[in-house]
Amino acid sequence: MLKMNEIKTWEESLIKDKVKSIRSELFTLRMQKGVSRIDKPHQIKDRKRDIARLLTALRSKREK
Repeated sequence: MLKMNEIKTWEESLIKDKVKSIRSELFTLRMQKGVSRIDKPHQIKDRKRDIARLLTALRSKREK
């Protein structure tokens, strides 16, 4: 899980790259869930929250 204090220090390009990678992870987890059971179903919720944190930090950087 990502911490907001960490994310605030990152550059916009790094945040965008991280959002892309987490979205692809989330897609993979959803496909695994549809096909079979996944070992840690809480990871889906955690990935969604990470994306929300990253997008919030990105939006606040753009407003400054």
